[in-house]
Order: sequence, then structure tokens, then C-alpha cells
Amino acid sequence: MNTIPNRKVICDVLLEKAEKDKDIVVLCSDSRGSASLAPFAEAFPDQFVEMGIAEQNLVSVSAGLARCGKKAFAASPACFLSTRSYEQCKVDVAYSDTNVTLIGISGGISYGALGMSHHSAQDIAAMSSVPNMRVYLPSDRFQTEKLIKALLKDERPAYIRVGRNPVPDIYEENNCPFEMDKATVLSEGNDVAIIACGEMVKPSLDAAELLRADGIHAFVLDMYCVKPLDEAAIIKAASSAKAVLTVEEHALFGGLGSMVSQVIGRECPKRVVNIALPDAPVITGTSNEVFDYYGMNAQGIAKRAKEILSL
Repeated sequence: MNTIPNRKVICDVLLEKAEKDKDIVVLCSDSRGSASLAPFAEAFPDQFVEMGIAEQNLVSVSAGLARCGKKAFAASPACFLSTRSYEQCKVDVAYSDTNVTLIGISGGISYGALGMSHHSAQDIAAMSSVPNMRVYLPSDRFQTEKLIKALLKDERPAYIRVGRNPVPDIYEENNCPFEMDKATVLSEGNDVAIIACGEMVKPSLDAAELLRADGIHAFVLDMYCVKPLDEAAIIKAASSAKAVLTVEEHALFGGLGSMVSQVIGRECPKRVVNIALPDAPVITGTSNEVFDYYGMNAQGIAKRAKEILSL
């Protein structure tokens, strides 16, 4: 059982690379603990900036440092980073084309009992709608490591969303297929195509196992790159399937499901069903309790797949 959250993996990669690359700078909004970035602040105090609870300043200062040649990584709770500092993300980072990686920590419903004020069920839609902003939701620690290393090699704006808690491994340390901006095929099948992102990838893959036991073969796609969306992978998955299921820890509107529906409607029309959080404040509970309640677990995804195949 994995005990390492994706946020710690981000810190580990930055620690490793900052030893030789002094242009790497990390900024936090009073969130070094929750972002697992305290070790970076201790090891490289001259490459760390604590902005305090000032998310708008966090983003603008990051953009300014990037304009001075730095590789800026700005970490803050996703619920605040994608709303309170939205204008700065749009103008200072994306429009100004600065080398800033925005790290939305404790994304989705990670904060559980803190409720809607601390949930980020809108960030995929919000960030994806900003021109020149890329959006990534890595599905496990190994993919997170590959993604951060890839982002260190380019100079374009990006938003990453990771959860608060450790997630089960999907890949292996020496077996993690990764190509920048290309989805990863996890399972082949021609009955139903399941396209998921972030923490919903593992339950989707588990659902495919449950479906296989009933003679239903699912094509499972890890769409970690929500923007730019891998349209070719979507078309390939959907073309041979009877129906398509999208799964995301996000609101029903404007997220992965909406984007996939647009592609399939344009290129290979067929039934698409979106599994997502409801258009209402979610129940109080841990992430797994919330997912279980709304059928966003392996059993719920498999059940929904059977329902749409029976129509």
C-alpha cells in the first residue's frame, strides 16, 4: 500500500533538481506544510519564498521571478489558487506566457469535512478555459514524478492538481509509460471506453477488472493531460466502443466529461455518460466516503457502465 502522497513526490523532485539548478524557486501561501514543501524551504532557503496567506501576490510574484529567468513553482490549496488568484493566473502567468507551474494542492474534495469553501470542483473548467494554460491531473506518484521532471524542461505555464492523501499505485517505478500531453492506455476493450483523470483513474481501472469478470471488456484511458487534451486517444478509445464513460473529481460542468463529449460529438458520435460530483455541496466525509456515496468507486463505475450498455 502506497503511503507517499503526490505532493511529497513534487517536493522530492524539486529537492533533487534544485541542488544543481539554482534557477528553481518555490513559493507558498502559508502552505509549506500541507504542500509537503517544508524540506525544500529548509534545504534551499534562498530558493524559497513564503508569501503568507496572499494567493494573488503568490502568483504575481512567481510570474515576476519567472520574467527574471527563474523556474517558478507556486503551491497553494487548489480551492484558493484557482479562484482567489484567478485573474493573476490568467494575466500574469498565461497571458504573459511566464515560466510558472501552479500547483493546486489538496484538490477536489480532499479537505473533506471543511466543505464547499475548501473544495475545488471547478478548477479544471476554470483553468482549462484560460488560453495558454495547460492543465494536468497526475494519477499516481510515479506519473507525478515524470510530469514534474518534464515541466522542468520547458518554459510554458501549467496548472497541476494533486490530492491531499496518498493514492494507490497504478504504475511501477521502472514501468511508468509517459509521454508529455499523451494519454496512457491502461486496458484494452471494445465494449465500453472509460476515460478518467487524477484520483479517479485507479477506481476506473478497478472497475474494468470487475467488468471483465462479467464478460465486459473496458478500454481504460488515463487522461492526465486534460489540456492539451489528447483527442486522438479519445477518438481511438471511443471508435470501437459501444459507449463512453468519463470519470472525474470535478463538477459536471466544463470538466473532462464536457471536453470528451465535444470531441466525440464532433468526431465519432455515440453515447457519453459523465460521472462527476453533483451540482450541490457534497456530503461531509473523507474522500473515499464521498466517492462511495456518489458511486465514484470501482463498484459504482462498473454499475454505471453496465447500465449504459443495457440501453
